[in-house]
Amino acid sequence: MHSKQPWIGVVLPLIVLCGCARERQGRLPDAADSGASARAVVAPTLGCSKRELDEPARRVLTGLATYYHDSLEGSPTASGRPYDPARMSAAHRTLPFGTRLRVRRSDLPHSPITCVTVNDRGPFGGRGRILDVSRRAAEQLQMIGAGVAKVRIDVLGVRER
Repeated sequence: MHSKQPWIGVVLPLIVLCGCARERQGRLPDAADSGASARAVVAPTLGCSKRELDEPARRVLTGLATYYHDSLEGSPTASGRPYDPARMSAAHRTLPFGTRLRVRRSDLPHSPITCVTVNDRGPFGGRGRILDVSRRAAEQLQMIGAGVAKVRIDVLGVRER
């Protein structure tokens, strides 16, 4: 039986790992869909390139993440760029501007993965808070209702400018 269906060893783990894709996309693509690929099944990511999804972390951080309030739209960030809630950006106290981060909620078993770029300093809230993310990243991480979420952050490195 295993030799007749070798694709199960690849597709089934992807479906299990990406169960939240149904909520975001509406449905998983059928094998009969034209243009359907294995990449289409791995859909609970936003802002990440394939290279960033596969890249090993240089450092792993854990703690709490919050997100920017909508009223901050247009306010200058520490890097000089205005805050745009639609961008995949984040604030960290010490990481260099331009550092790419792969972020996942650690309190959700099948959390989507979000990649963001550090362009501001913060958060300056309570203990344990290590990251502020833009509204778009917060939506992807499903943390809008809670406002604060436990996260795992994989530090990938500085993006070429």
